[in-house]
Amino acid sequence: MFILCVAVGTAFAGCKKGSGDTVKIGAIFAVTGGASYLGSPEARTAQMLVDEINDKGGINGKQVELVIKDSEGNPEKAISFAKQLIEEEKVFAIIGPSTSGETMKIKSLCEESKMLLISCAAAEIIVNPVAKYVFKTPQKDSHVARMIFETMKKKGIAKIGIISDNTGFGAAGKEQLEKIAPEYGVAVLISEVYNMKATDLTGVLAKLKGQNVQAVINWSIVPAQAIVAKNMKQIKFEVPLFQSHGFGNLKYAEEAGKAGDGIIFPVGRLLVADQLPDTNKQKVLLQKFKKDYESRFKEDVSAFGGYAYDALVLLFEGMKKAGVNDREKVRDAIEQLRDIPGTSGVFSLSPQDHNGLGMNSLVILTVKDGKFVPYEKLD
Repeated sequence: MFILCVAVGTAFAGCKKGSGDTVKIGAIFAVTGGASYLGSPEARTAQMLVDEINDKGGINGKQVELVIKDSEGNPEKAISFAKQLIEEEKVFAIIGPSTSGETMKIKSLCEESKMLLISCAAAEIIVNPVAKYVFKTPQKDSHVARMIFETMKKKGIAKIGIISDNTGFGAAGKEQLEKIAPEYGVAVLISEVYNMKATDLTGVLAKLKGQNVQAVINWSIVPAQAIVAKNMKQIKFEVPLFQSHGFGNLKYAEEAGKAGDGIIFPVGRLLVADQLPDTNKQKVLLQKFKKDYESRFKEDVSAFGGYAYDALVLLFEGMKKAGVNDREKVRDAIEQLRDIPGTSGVFSLSPQDHNGLGMNSLVILTVKDGKFVPYEKLD
C-alpha cells in the first residue's frame, strides 16, 4: 500500500511509523512558499515515482512509505523537520531539501546522525568537499559556469557583469563564476548582489550598463529571473542575458514575456527530451517521465521535479544493489553506482564525487517565442 504523508509542522494523524513490511523515506520540500516552484513539482514527482515502485512490488520486498514535510523554503523549518524525520519518524533516508540554504542547514545533522541525504538543491558546496552521507542530484555550479563561459568564448564575449541574489544558491554561483571566468579569458568588470525579494532591479542593472559589459549573468532563484529580463528591456540594456540552470522551468520564460526571448542557460536534457536523437542514453527515460508527469498533473515538466526523480532513483538503485535495507551498505552501494540514467544526466558516483554528473550532462538552451529551444545541436 502506498502511503503519502504531506505534513506542515507535524505528520497527519493517519501516518503511521514504518512497519516490518515497509521502508520509510523522508522528504523535505518547499511545497508552498516562495520556493514552491521547486518543491511542488518535487513532491509530485516523488509521489508519482513511489506509487510506481510500490505497484511493482516495492524495494527488496518492502513497500515504500513516503513522508513529505513542507518546509516552505525556510532553513529553520528544514532543520526542525530533519530532526523529526530522524528522531521520531526514524526514516531510512531523506531526499531534499529543495534549496541550497536548507540543505546546508541540515547537512551536519545528517552527517552526525549517519543519515543518508540526497539533496535536490544545486549549490556545489553541498558535496564539495565530500560528506560521507550527503549526495545531490542537480549538476554542479562549476560545470554550469564553464558551459556559460564556453558559450561566451564562442560568441567573442570577454567583458561581463554578474548579478546574484543573496541566497545560498546565489552566493555559491557567484563564487564559482568569479573563480572560473579568468580561465576562459573573461573579465568580470562588476559583480553585484541583490535582495532575493527585490521587485525592481533597474538600479543594479544600470550599474552594469554603465560599465559597458558585453553580457550579463544572473544567478538567482525566482522571481528575479524574470524581473532581470524585464528590467533590462525597460532600460534598453541590449546585451545577452545568461541565467543559471535554475532557470529550468517554462513558467519563468512565460513570466518574462517578450523580454525573456534570447535568454541563454545551461540545463539538463529533460526540457528538450523529444528533440534528442534516438542514440541518446537518456531519451527513453526522459520521454517516459515527461509523459507520466504531464498526463498526471496537467502541467509542464520541469528540471526541479527531475531532481527529486533522480534522488529516488539513486536511492532505490543503491537499495537494490545492496540487497538489504541496511543504511551503511546502501550508502556504500550508492557511492559505487555507475552509468545510471536519470533526468539530469547519466550518473557515475565515487567516493570522491557525490554528484556523479559531468559537463556532458548539460546542454545550452535559449528562449524563443516563450519556449525553450536548443541553442546548439543536441547530442
